[in-house]
Amino acid sequence: MKTIRMTMAQAVIRFLDNQYVLFDGNETKFVEGVATIFGHGNVLGLGQALGENPGALRYFQGKNEQGMANMAMAFARQNNRRKIIACSSSIGPGATNMITAAACATVNAIPLLLFPSDTFACRQPDPVLQQVEQETSLALTTTDSFRAVCAYWDRVQRPEQIMSALIQAMRVLTDPAKTGAVCIALPQDVQAESYDYPDYFFQKRVHLIPRCAPTEEELSCAEKIIKNAKYPLLICGGGVKYSEAGASLEKLCTDFAIPFAETQAGKSACSSSSAYCVGGIGTTGNLAANMLAARADVVIAVGSRLSDFTTASKWLFQNPEVQFVSINVSRFHAIKLDSCSVVADARTAIELLSVRLKKAQWSSAYTTEIADAQNAWRNEMTRLAAYRYDEHFIPLIAAGTKECIPDFVEQFGSTITQTAAVCCIRNVIARDAIVVGAAGSLPGDLQRMWTTDVKDSYHMEYGYSLMGYEIAGALGAKLAQPEREVYALCGDGSFYMLHSELLTALQEHAKINILLFDNASFGCINNLEMGNGGENIGTEFRYRNADGTHSGQFMQTDFAKIAEGYGAKSYSAKTLEELEAALEDSKRQTRSTLIDIKVLPKTMTDGYNSWWHVGVASTSKSDAVAKAYEAQLAHRNQARKY
Repeated sequence: MKTIRMTMAQAVIRFLDNQYVLFDGNETKFVEGVATIFGHGNVLGLGQALGENPGALRYFQGKNEQGMANMAMAFARQNNRRKIIACSSSIGPGATNMITAAACATVNAIPLLLFPSDTFACRQPDPVLQQVEQETSLALTTTDSFRAVCAYWDRVQRPEQIMSALIQAMRVLTDPAKTGAVCIALPQDVQAESYDYPDYFFQKRVHLIPRCAPTEEELSCAEKIIKNAKYPLLICGGGVKYSEAGASLEKLCTDFAIPFAETQAGKSACSSSSAYCVGGIGTTGNLAANMLAARADVVIAVGSRLSDFTTASKWLFQNPEVQFVSINVSRFHAIKLDSCSVVADARTAIELLSVRLKKAQWSSAYTTEIADAQNAWRNEMTRLAAYRYDEHFIPLIAAGTKECIPDFVEQFGSTITQTAAVCCIRNVIARDAIVVGAAGSLPGDLQRMWTTDVKDSYHMEYGYSLMGYEIAGALGAKLAQPEREVYALCGDGSFYMLHSELLTALQEHAKINILLFDNASFGCINNLEMGNGGENIGTEFRYRNADGTHSGQFMQTDFAKIAEGYGAKSYSAKTLEELEAALEDSKRQTRSTLIDIKVLPKTMTDGYNSWWHVGVASTSKSDAVAKAYEAQLAHRNQARKY
């Protein structure tokens, strides 16, 4: 047996450089590179290894550990989970900064490989700088915090342990049903220790991503339920995108006259212009999808986790006889809502099911209902696009408008409504541009209003609704597909929280476009509190008044100047004309851009026959809160219990 003597960190880099995946006969290099912020825990270990012999791996210099992990997550997502960027941090705060990203990746089933550094395995210098000491166990370290949010966790205490750890990591990262964040904690002394590694450990490895087929029993169950349906509704989830099953799903729906709705993760897997596409569904869904959902007698969920936003907290499907069929590679998700579960690859299951339904000569009983629902939403979209601030202005969301809108108009001088801004952006940017979002009111507007016929052009992180994902996510998407324009749509709250990877985008000459919607608030949460009878507290960015409350004037931030300070091209927009001009000019730029869009509060979309179960106070002195609680009880009584 031939051996190669190297440090454990050098072995990590060499191993990662030789990993490939095989999907539908196409072989792809799996690890694009390593993103890291060096500290004392990794600069002399992984840092030395990357600097000395990186192979074909690219190095990315992060600016915030959560931000760089968000970038890596978005890169994997835009590559449909078939390419990754690994992330390394120092110990202590550098490591814990990545925990939020790890949770987000696991919730969304996105492969994310993390190498947080750890305290000394030998324990000689304990307590080392940034070490958290636990009196109950010296074996417990900061990196144990990752256990709860990772799909796989390991700690390497000896250099030879890295071999089994990395092989297991690849197993999880390339498994469509099990993937998520993978954490391998690397003590800083062990990173630098040497071992005689067998040369076969570094051989080229090709990990097969299979298309798992359903069983005969599963297909028979699904066929029986669907054949008895008159008004079925299909939900297109993220699994459709990762399976590249969009064309097969559209054909199924066309052949059998089944309308399909989209989750946040599923949007852009199929064409919005399809005669059977009814758009976003659920709590942030539109009128068309939610109208049909209320009547559906069979719901076919394909690649969906069936989260509370998709099902409107299990209230959306009001037909008392409704049945569920769930096609999912994960059995955990497939059994939800007492579904007839088909544990299989989305495209494989759809195509096999289609053969059976065609043989049975089945079709839905819809006549004009699908077109009627689409027309109702089309009329509403026309209204939203034309929504203007003038003497006849009526806020889309009534709660709290008495003070906030006049104050905002007076202080900012803006007249742009959020819905009109979204429509303007859709009309101006390229058809194949990628839009990235994550948190606030924009995901609701985009799931309802955004349309596209270009595959994988809608990139929304909403499984974890991670504020601060947007800009780093746009960079990850751009690195994945550099030939396409990428737009990060984010609120002012998300920008304040995390925008550091704008600097990385400039450093990498990776042009991203930031469309910053500034309404001087955490707008969607302000709507939530005030729409449920609460007072305006902690959700608007106002100065503290003499009475001790944050009820003074709005705080005004010149985001364009911030971006300009980084070196980006920036614009300000207070009218739709200014916004359109900025969008057109930004397309001509070669460096990253930011458009500071001042949008009126309370002008985002809302409602459309949906509900969301939130914790309204059951005891309150406020009549408005008591009324909201009664409404919650009424909806809870109409919803499924589990």
